[in-house]
Amino acid sequence: MNRKRISRVCIAMLLLLVMLIMPACSAPGPESDNAGDSNVEYVIRLGHSDTEDNLINVSLQHYASWVNEQTDGRVIIRLYPGETLGDNTEMAEQLVTGELDAMMMPQGVEATYAPKIATLGLPFLFNSYEQAWAVMDDEEVAAGLTEGLEGYNMKQLAFWENGMRQITNNAREISTPQDVTGLKIRIPQDSMTASIFRELGAKTTVFAWSRTYEALKQGTFDGQENPIANIYASKINEVNQYMTITNHKYESKNLIFSLSTWKKLPADIQDVLLEGAKIYGQEHRDAVASQEEKQLEELKSAGMIINETPDIEAFKTATRNVYTNFELQNEWTSDLVARIRELSSTK
Repeated sequence: MNRKRISRVCIAMLLLLVMLIMPACSAPGPESDNAGDSNVEYVIRLGHSDTEDNLINVSLQHYASWVNEQTDGRVIIRLYPGETLGDNTEMAEQLVTGELDAMMMPQGVEATYAPKIATLGLPFLFNSYEQAWAVMDDEEVAAGLTEGLEGYNMKQLAFWENGMRQITNNAREISTPQDVTGLKIRIPQDSMTASIFRELGAKTTVFAWSRTYEALKQGTFDGQENPIANIYASKINEVNQYMTITNHKYESKNLIFSLSTWKKLPADIQDVLLEGAKIYGQEHRDAVASQEEKQLEELKSAGMIINETPDIEAFKTATRNVYTNFELQNEWTSDLVARIRELSSTK
């Protein structure tokens, strides 16, 4: 082997070694492109699955700016939207290993690590956002919902929003549960969602959100289900003609840190991150709830056919077994649901 070839092989091996080492450097610390700013002490990588113009990314940008200001430039939060670091399941696994510092985790994925949080997704459990928020803002209930995270190297800072979920499809208008039967529906990694649509007779497939638009466009799926904010931001109306306002399931999306990252941060920075998570989590909640009507009108104007009066009682009856099966699997269900109903009844 000549010297030039040996040199090329050595360079290639060196580059490969650097690529392998880089993920281990995701913990907070100075980075080269911030070398000119002497105040920067910690760079936090935060991933999520939604688009850059989604309301969640907007509030995360506000959060990142606020944290930077409150820490006098010591902390930079770098956002990675659109599943650029992997889908929600993959990012959650990166939190476990400490490769990723933080993410916005939907409750369906979070339930893998904190099973009680899945309870929030029982079908038709809430009639309004305010009811759901009353539950999550109760400190005792919230602690129970997130129980188990620390055993997986995770710490939740605050409950943010995902929203009440609706059904879209390109096959037919949906008014009754029978209209869902046989439809090929994309769902997230969420066992509760799978249970609901199993009872409705749909054919479901877990699929990455960042690839769902193209899959719907190609006809891989007839439809999907998501909150209005996500349907709007991802322009699902371009590939699905029909939407039905079922509000069949509530879902939070929560700011969670890798515990190994969190423990490396000084107490004063932890305090800022925690305070900001609550401030901008509430901002995001309010934005999702307040903009739904406007987003629906814009979707209608763009030609989407939206059924706002399906037979909800029929849907409730069709999904009743979801509660029964969940209780059989989890002995704490009935007590937790009773407490949730007690808290939500005040709103």
